[in-house]
Amino acid sequence: MDILMTNMTEADVKDVLLCFPHQPDSCPRVHRFSVLKFMMYAFMLVTIFMTVFGNLLVIITISHFKQLHSPTNLIILSLALVDCMMGCLVMPFTMVRWVEGCWFLGDFFCQIHSSLDMTISIASILHLCLVSVDRYVAICEPLQYRMKVTNSKIAVCLITMWLFSLTFSFGIVISKVNTLGLETMISSCVGYCALTFNRQWTLVASVVAFFIPGTIMSSFYLKIFFVARKQAKVMSERTAVVKPSETSHSSEQRERKAAKTLGIVMGFFLLCWLPFFMANLIDPFLNFMTPVDVFDALIWLAYFNSMCNPLIYGFFYPRFQRAFKIIISRYVLRLSDANNLIL
Repeated sequence: MDILMTNMTEADVKDVLLCFPHQPDSCPRVHRFSVLKFMMYAFMLVTIFMTVFGNLLVIITISHFKQLHSPTNLIILSLALVDCMMGCLVMPFTMVRWVEGCWFLGDFFCQIHSSLDMTISIASILHLCLVSVDRYVAICEPLQYRMKVTNSKIAVCLITMWLFSLTFSFGIVISKVNTLGLETMISSCVGYCALTFNRQWTLVASVVAFFIPGTIMSSFYLKIFFVARKQAKVMSERTAVVKPSETSHSSEQRERKAAKTLGIVMGFFLLCWLPFFMANLIDPFLNFMTPVDVFDALIWLAYFNSMCNPLIYGFFYPRFQRAFKIIISRYVLRLSDANNLIL
């Protein structure tokens, strides 16, 4: 993302910390106060731990309880696997690169890391899109849901999304089509690792990875919201003769709950991903003037979505909450009365 726009003189180099002090072509190291570095590491390590722990808990819970083996939960399971991989394989290396301002693992692993980062990010967004499609069919076409949505069909969709994400991301990074025309602008110093896009591939990647899935999600969730409101009104009218006041109150509660849930889902998604993709889309047209720290902060805001997904798609549902209590009580806290808990 970041472009080295200035050349340092020999006098400047002597006063600058280098990523690799014994190599004359080393990139300059970012100077940060020790307190700031400690705070950055502490914050990001907590985020990584919560991302891995939360998604591992979802994976173990769905895998352990047969009652949770449904098409919807198969998507949630795969989403948790994606987000757990983000916390294990991508976020720790991005953390060191941001805090230190250097990449210490060489060009080959830089390509692998960039490809994995892009792959897992796209896969995570596509999983969220698939969840919206699944919920749309379940709520708007409930009688046909079991016919249309099966474990085998969901498995095919998940495999297709994984293959597309891998092929699209690794293909771009390995072929380097994203840097065509930027050869003279990208830093070639040792210790540099950033995924930079030219104008054409910025547009392609942003549309494919975010704007198309985001539009699909928004459309389906809006449709779900209006259908849920309509269904609540129909049910309240049918039973209004028996208990008019209680029915009206329960209908309003259902509408508020539906609006709150859908608002949280779309709100977190847009809050985490939209700033990054907007900056990524605009930056090439501004001659890559966005500061490096701004981009890194937006990347971590996007990563934050992987930490929040278990909370949004798992912890909010009562059945998952009971399952989590059983797992933690029985296997973590070793409580004797955990066997009496019922899912």
